[in-house]
Amino acid sequence: MASSDLDGILLGMGNPLLDVSAVVDQEFLNKYDIKLNNAILAEDKHLPMYDEMSQKFNVEYIAGGATQNSIKVAQWMLQVPGATSYMGSIGKDKYGEAMKKDATAAGVNVHYYEDESTGTGTCGVCVVGGERSLIANLSAANCYKVEHLKKPENWALVEKAKFYYIAGFFLTVSPESIQLVREHAAANNKVFTMNLSAPFICEFFKDVQEKCLPYMDYVFGNETEARTFSRVHGWETDDVEQIAIKISQLPKATGTYKRTTVITQGADPVVVAEDGKVKKYPVIPLPKEKLVDTNGAGDAFVGGFLSQLVHGKAIEECVRAGCYASNVVIQRSGCTYPEKPDFN
Repeated sequence: MASSDLDGILLGMGNPLLDVSAVVDQEFLNKYDIKLNNAILAEDKHLPMYDEMSQKFNVEYIAGGATQNSIKVAQWMLQVPGATSYMGSIGKDKYGEAMKKDATAAGVNVHYYEDESTGTGTCGVCVVGGERSLIANLSAANCYKVEHLKKPENWALVEKAKFYYIAGFFLTVSPESIQLVREHAAANNKVFTMNLSAPFICEFFKDVQEKCLPYMDYVFGNETEARTFSRVHGWETDDVEQIAIKISQLPKATGTYKRTTVITQGADPVVVAEDGKVKKYPVIPLPKEKLVDTNGAGDAFVGGFLSQLVHGKAIEECVRAGCYASNVVIQRSGCTYPEKPDFN
């Protein structure tokens, strides 16, 4: 595909957060009631932890947020500046400026809504033994307004794109914006993709998630999220393959594309369900000593996958690219990557 055809082909919308990342200890997890391999929204009891992390541990600040991570990784894999666009809300502060600089340097066309009164959102990334737990303090990310999306210069990004990716986390912020995008995608035979994102989304935002499901052409998630989704829907199965099939067979708003479910399982094979059948794809094995942290692994998988999907590649190529990207990211701190991908 000519690079001009890729201009603005993929649009992401989500919660831009600055990752405050550190290797912590079990005592710290216990103190703040944090479970590994989970993602939650910060409660009042968590608010002191960000300062405590920077005092006690060696903290890194990395531009993050699930959707933004995936879009940046897709952009890195595509190597065509401006192939991807992204919208979300930041604060008018130094963290917001750092985020803008980082995303723009990555080649992403960012159109942030800048909130005057609230600070840029942060996400505590607590790493123990390579496994991560995420505690998001949304702040300005929670202030995204559908009016921003409707501005002509921003809606133009929606019209230009042919593929859309929105992590489930954005359901807590602007379901109205998601509705506009998914309806545009359906009306124009474009590809709309989302992520289950976290057990709490499947559990406590079930209703808004269900309104989006008929529009989802691709559903991403991990095994924990898939099992929570199954339990919440009363399916009485923990079998990830069965759950993936059931999700792929839920009703669709249009018949243009059949739904594909893609479930990652850490070091175990990726499960892909479409047409009532499941295929499993092994991930790239990584010795434990090479694992730095799993933060961004799922985001990177989606970014790699989408980078091939926009090229019209077969599903196995998309999965291979996803596995490549996540393998790169888990050997580094946060959702970061070298200058150029080595994927062919």
